[in-house]
Amino acid sequence: MKSLQVIGLAMVAFFLLAAPALAASDHTVVFSGAGVGAGFGAALTMIGAGFGFGRIGAAALESMARQPEVAGRVLPTMIVIAALLEGATFFALFICYTIVSGKPEVIGAM
Repeated sequence: MKSLQVIGLAMVAFFLLAAPALAASDHTVVFSGAGVGAGFGAALTMIGAGFGFGRIGAAALESMARQPEVAGRVLPTMIVIAALLEGATFFALFICYTIVSGKPEVIGAM
């Protein structure tokens, strides 16, 4: 519950501090639903990837600690799984960036 309060406070502070910073520029910046959604999507992607990498590492280390003789087989498997997770993370970030850039022809081609 405390972490949700901290996240909520950080979001409120961001939105309150972003308006004066963006008002100082010469060009007009508009917060759009796509931009905010893509920002939240990118944040959730990074949080999920960090959680996934932590789980992969913890499981691999635990299995190597229980059975040291299988460490040679566990480590390459862990690296392959981490690479697949990283690829999915980059794909999700690319989709978020594509949404923000506003190029529907790129989104439709997927």
